This record gives sequence, C-alpha cells and structure tokens, in this order.
Amino acid sequence: MSAPGPGQPVRVVIADDQEVVRAGFAALLGTQPDLTVVGTAADGAEAVELCRGQRPDVVLMDVRMPRLDGIEATRLLTSGPRPPRVLMLTTFDLDEHVYDALVAGASGFLVKDVTAERLFDAVRVVAAGEALLAPSVTRRLIGEFARLRPRPASPALGALTVREREVLRLVAEGLSNGEIAARLSVSEETVKTHVSRVLRKLGLRDRAQAVVAAYESGLVVPRSPG
Repeated sequence: MSAPGPGQPVRVVIADDQEVVRAGFAALLGTQPDLTVVGTAADGAEAVELCRGQRPDVVLMDVRMPRLDGIEATRLLTSGPRPPRVLMLTTFDLDEHVYDALVAGASGFLVKDVTAERLFDAVRVVAAGEALLAPSVTRRLIGEFARLRPRPASPALGALTVREREVLRLVAEGLSNGEIAARLSVSEETVKTHVSRVLRKLGLRDRAQAVVAAYESGLVVPRSPG
C-alpha cells in the first residue's frame, strides 16, 4: 500500500482484546495532528472486517486475541488488495509469535509499554513504507527463532547478484542504508537501489521480510545463544 499523500493524516486501526490498551493508544495517537484513529477492534476477526471498510494505512495488532489471533489476521490483511502496514503489539520482546507475525507479513513490532514518542515514530516510519527494525531486539528475535526452526535454503536467492546478496546480508545484520553505504564504500542512493532490487526479485514487501528471508535461506547464520 502506498504511503498517505502530502498533508493527509496517517489512518490507524488499533486491534487489542484489552479495552484499556485500545483506549490508551487511541488517546495518545489522537494528540498528533498527522495521525488519526479510524477505528478499534477487540479481536482479529473484527480487525479484518474493520480494515476492509476503513482502509487504514497502519494497524496496531495484538498478537493474542480471541476468535482470530493477530498472526492469522495479519496474514489475511497483508495478502489482500491494498494491504495496510501491520505493527504487532506484544508484552515482551522475545516472543515466538512475533516471529510468526513477521513471516505472515507484519512490518515490525512494538512492546506494549512503549513510550508515546516511540509509538508516534513507529507509526510514521511504517506508514512511510519502511520496516520498523530495532536492530538489537528484532534481529535477536528473528535470529533466535530461525535458529530453532531452520528451513532449507531458498532457490530464490539465486536471482540475486553477488552485491545484492551482500546488501541483503548487511540488512539482516541490522545495518541502516547509511551504514551499509559506508561499509561498501558506495553512495546511500546506490544502497537504496540494491535494497529495492532485492525486495522486487524476492517478492518481499519491506526490510522486515528481507531479514526473515536472509535467516531462513541460510544467507545469515543465527548466532548460538550464550
């Protein structure tokens, strides 16, 4: 889904089975002139129906909800037409269900005790089409669960050039475009071009999906704990 147009507020749906969480996040987001909450949902099924009607830019999606959990709801939303960006909500960072959600199509995740400023920044970043990758936490989460559940190498990586594979590996290690540019002694614009080509060739939506693909294909080997 494309980012909101200039001057248009980011449309947000909040899905969580706890009313206090829904109300709290809605109140916080309502303080920002460029963010608007267009609806809230108490479970995954309600979230899917609400999103089909409201067409939000971003969904804050709880992992565990009745009727339909956040993972399946995310899978349904991201596989449909004009999909919103999904930010998973979790109570702790090393949550296996969050890994499943990233595989299902989520663009990142937030721990529920996130600060207000972090919440605002996260919604804006994801709405702009970027993945919300906290280098330490998200990379650690993906690496740990990819290690526990390895998958065979993906033949799709054969479509990448040597440089594109190198860029993908550095993305998976948590480096920003600027850091990758410095590491490879190229311009940041060149890195952006390589990242775009990697996403297109592998059929991925964003950097979060690229990180998952790098681990699951074996391009990056997860570090053993300890």
